[in-house]
Amino acid sequence: MNKIGFYFLLIIAILQGNLMGAIIKHIDIKGVQIPVIFEEQKSLPILNLQLVFENSGYIQDKNKSGLVSLSSKLLNEGTKELGVTKFAEKLEENAISLTASNGFETFVIELSSLKEQSPKGIELLTALLKSPNFTQSTLDKLKTIQKGSLKRKENDFDYVSNNQLKSILFKGTALEKPAAGTVESISKIELKDIQNFVHQTVCLENLIIVAGGDFELTEFEKLVKPFLETLAVGKKVGLEKIELNSKKDEKVLIKDTKQAYIYFGSSFNIDSKDEDNYKAKVASFILGGSGFGSRLMEEIRVKRGLAYSAYGSISINKSHSYFNGYLQTKNESAVEAQKLVSELIEEFVKNGVTNDELTAAKNFLTGSEPLRSETLSQRLSRAFTLYYRGLEQDYSTKELEKIQNLKLEDLNEYIKSHNEINNLTFSIVRK
Repeated sequence: MNKIGFYFLLIIAILQGNLMGAIIKHIDIKGVQIPVIFEEQKSLPILNLQLVFENSGYIQDKNKSGLVSLSSKLLNEGTKELGVTKFAEKLEENAISLTASNGFETFVIELSSLKEQSPKGIELLTALLKSPNFTQSTLDKLKTIQKGSLKRKENDFDYVSNNQLKSILFKGTALEKPAAGTVESISKIELKDIQNFVHQTVCLENLIIVAGGDFELTEFEKLVKPFLETLAVGKKVGLEKIELNSKKDEKVLIKDTKQAYIYFGSSFNIDSKDEDNYKAKVASFILGGSGFGSRLMEEIRVKRGLAYSAYGSISINKSHSYFNGYLQTKNESAVEAQKLVSELIEEFVKNGVTNDELTAAKNFLTGSEPLRSETLSQRLSRAFTLYYRGLEQDYSTKELEKIQNLKLEDLNEYIKSHNEINNLTFSIVRK
């Protein structure tokens, strides 16, 4: 056995050991079977608890851009009884962290504490959701802050260009508008909008529990059941599939900038559960995700000196998947850089990758994998992602095996089959 084979088997063994830590059970609360992704870890006397409400991120903004983001911010303002300052003091004096946040598809409330303070943490979590500080004065304060932040971002041309790209690619969907909203949309959000969103979202039917720490599962269930009983059953929110506006297009915004900010993207027609997604992972790594070893970086920076950095990746989500990338260059080089990106991707689809590129990708992807599951948080995050996408918990191990055994001709055939990536949309901010 050669060294690469030996190390690969070692990595697999490590991963299998890590993945065995996370278990998935269901607990019955008011007739609803709540999935619990749980890992017992005795090395640290802690509790890490995430309440993940699925299909409830800013995909639910609909016509009120920024609503979900503002809702999570308002939920971080303490209770009506204590207010934000005194509630924060309660958390601090007990070394408890309690925060609400959101992604595109999820709304998350996370509680972290020492094990001995976990009952107090659950007590404060219960109080927060029973009587959040949803007052007009608090909302007005947050809206002022948010609008000020958005005004400052008008001169963040990376932010502007990226949002402009999404407005084209995802026209008519929740991704068309920025997650943080706009000054205009934030101004129109009312207290009742946030109350309705939180009421519909924070319920048992949408809940997935992700937890770990110095607890046995039965001990953990005893801790959280009284709190879970306080939540409404609610109604399950369905996930909408998002269709991209996939065609060659470009939009140039003229600003007083020292650099040209070029963002680009296209459709990549796969599902989050496709068996061949490991090929997309390898292809994405070679094309634009491997830093100086990638095609985009090598040609655009190293050989042509057109940009300090150039990246591209295939983003795989439950609701949508697409290819996207970006670079910065001199204003006078913007046209050349844009043309080069199109040529590089066209050549990539037409001719595929080399054996050396594939070997380098295999070595990096398999060699770096154990680093992605070192901590409890990383392992729980991985376990949740797999569950959420409907994949088996041993998927990561099997994926590594598939990558290691991937043949050059099979990868290149896969790349050629996705010529939709050539239908690039460009968003450019330049002088």
